[in-house]
Amino acid sequence: MARAKKNGAEPKDVWRSRIVGYGEEAPDQLLANDRNWRGHPKPQQDALLGVLHEVGVVQNILVNRQSGKVVDGHLRVALALREGQKSIPVTYVDLTDAEEALILATLDPLGALAFADKEKLGELLAEVSSGEAALQQMLAELAKENGLTLGADGEPEPPPLPGRKMVTCPECGHQFTPE
Repeated sequence: MARAKKNGAEPKDVWRSRIVGYGEEAPDQLLANDRNWRGHPKPQQDALLGVLHEVGVVQNILVNRQSGKVVDGHLRVALALREGQKSIPVTYVDLTDAEEALILATLDPLGALAFADKEKLGELLAEVSSGEAALQQMLAELAKENGLTLGADGEPEPPPLPGRKMVTCPECGHQFTPE
């Protein structure tokens, strides 16, 4: 396979796909990884369960074929067990022991390095609501953590449009951007 040139230069190397299959597994057949260093507080468990109830599964559990252990998705497996789910979707990868350790150590922290675009987040949160209380609480906390204004109904409001200022209602304290 010929390597594609980027800006006239050869790529450093070709990325290998370590994905070797997909399937469905009974949650009680999946082995928790003894090197998993992430804990899941109750608010996170409740919010994720809210998403699973309201939307369903949108991400597979990652399982290493060599070790047979979960590499990502421990909380989803635990919730599936708790909720009596018969099966959950799995992506199988082929990793050495050292590669599995590297992925366990870096997968979540790499995602956490991303920053929030407050304007886009505000616009997105203005479109989102949930009937699940724990999930709605998580969304409200996300808005607050990112300096976004919450409306009188507790829903996040988008940031003001460029050149527009937020106005506070003198009677109820609700903040909004005038049209």
